[in-house]
Amino acid sequence: MMTSMKDLKDLLPVEAVRLDVRAADWRSAIAVAGRLMVETGVTTEEYTREMVANVEENGPYIVIAPGVAFAHSRPSPAVLTTGMSWVRLAEPVEFGHESNDPVTLVVALAAQDSAAHTSAMAALARLLGDSATAAALATAPTPEALHAVLAGERAESGPEAPEPPASAEPLATAGPSASAESSATAPSSAAPEPSSFPEPSPESSPEPSAAEPRAASLHKILTVCGNGVGTSLFLKNTLEQVLDRWGWSRFVTVEATDTISAKGKASEAVALFTSREIARTLGDVGRPVKVVQDFTSTAEVDSVLRDTYDV
Repeated sequence: MMTSMKDLKDLLPVEAVRLDVRAADWRSAIAVAGRLMVETGVTTEEYTREMVANVEENGPYIVIAPGVAFAHSRPSPAVLTTGMSWVRLAEPVEFGHESNDPVTLVVALAAQDSAAHTSAMAALARLLGDSATAAALATAPTPEALHAVLAGERAESGPEAPEPPASAEPLATAGPSASAESSATAPSSAAPEPSSFPEPSPESSPEPSAAEPRAASLHKILTVCGNGVGTSLFLKNTLEQVLDRWGWSRFVTVEATDTISAKGKASEAVALFTSREIARTLGDVGRPVKVVQDFTSTAEVDSVLRDTYDV
């Protein structure tokens, strides 16, 4: 965890933090976040325009939690190095999100590729998903004080997520193969034996190594966003936290991806987790598409996962 925190601090220097900024609208708020990345040598001004265009094209799916927007776009020549900025607004602004508006915090990301910032996104998702830390970030009086919170100097954690399911019941849910669709069995909270899962079909799952359970590659959930490098990683991390608590991590893998890739990979998955806006873009992909409103809420993701596996 401390390694992730260090990665986050490296990507988000004090110079890229602005507090109590006034912005007329969501475009102005993103412009401030983009300007900070320009000033710290992370991007050119073109990337700010790309972040705005991303919302114009895909809708306000970047509003990942109540009051929190995660501005970003695809890797492009406008990204000089992977980095972030942080803008806390003096007055909230509307992004057009039906449940998470208005926004008081805009965190911006510029990524050179889809992997360089994964640990930092995991750290940030955990911080924003913790009620005590979120409160500390919202009230930090200076950029230096906020940076200290990001470094792990924070209050104790908020309430725990709901307990994992007490038992494993048979279910019928869409899966990566015909056998999984018809007879998939939900894992139990006590790390069930691999035999409780359906056997993979030869065409859908490669043979696992002797060191891993046979069912390890059988169940996959895709987390989907417009670009595959930002909000989908937030949701992936929150889902993995829930899977860890349930004891299901050995049996369910999570992959963050973009809308175009998700359509091609949907047949491999049990379900796709995403925002309402991206769900509309995806349409019918032949697998259940589950909407999550708050990408940092383990409680909400817990509920959606229970609905997916009918437990």
